[in-house]
Amino acid sequence: ARTLHLQTGNLLNWGRLRKKCPSTHSEELRDCIQKTLNEWSSQINPDLVREFPDVLECTVSHAVEKINPDEREEMKVSAKLFIVGSNSSSSTRSAVDMACSVLGVAQLDSVIIASPPIEDGVNLSLEHLQPYWEELENLVQSKKIVAIGTSDLDKTQLEQLYQWAQVKPNSNQVNLASCCVMPPDLTAFAKQFDIQLLTHNDPKELLSEASFQEALQESIPDIQAHEWVPLWLLRYSVIVKSRGIIKSKGYILQAKRRGS
Repeated sequence: ARTLHLQTGNLLNWGRLRKKCPSTHSEELRDCIQKTLNEWSSQINPDLVREFPDVLECTVSHAVEKINPDEREEMKVSAKLFIVGSNSSSSTRSAVDMACSVLGVAQLDSVIIASPPIEDGVNLSLEHLQPYWEELENLVQSKKIVAIGTSDLDKTQLEQLYQWAQVKPNSNQVNLASCCVMPPDLTAFAKQFDIQLLTHNDPKELLSEASFQEALQESIPDIQAHEWVPLWLLRYSVIVKSRGIIKSKGYILQAKRRGS
């Protein structure tokens, strides 16, 4: 196999996860990946693990929950995309396509992109963001996404992106761990250009290569876990607009075998 797709399904249906409250997003994610892999590997024929089709679809059918088309108008479907280990902006499209197909919808209402990974000591620049943003713009133009936003940009970065972009960001998430108060220059800029400032508490690295490989090794010993690298991860939530309650949330990820 060269590619692995994993989807957790609706975490609100996972009784076991609800009882034990994970303290961080990283722990929650690690738990979900582990449990999905365990359950999936227990249901498949062991020969499949050795002979592996080209794409492994790791999912637990009872946990998957599509949106009823009659209720689609009442729901807001949002996603946050984390690029983990690939420099390819096409990850953006495959993540959005997969999220739409998992949820049974034609488009996502909003997608926020987490800052792509860069080397230590390098500051995030517009050049880093451009390829991903262009892909998001294409998805807005082809009506796959309604609104797109950013995460952890300061005022200068947000302004540069805003001036360059054809489809403007409509939101920017700020990590409350790094600032308890919104920076005034960012607030003023966002207000002037009608950009929503939201807060989040995601760690800088939500999923490391090592923790993904560990989960893989524990669940599927035959898989040669060290050869697999996660490319992207998408977290989605479906909210009932009128009541503001979360109807479902989950993760989808894609990993690739090195050298394939």
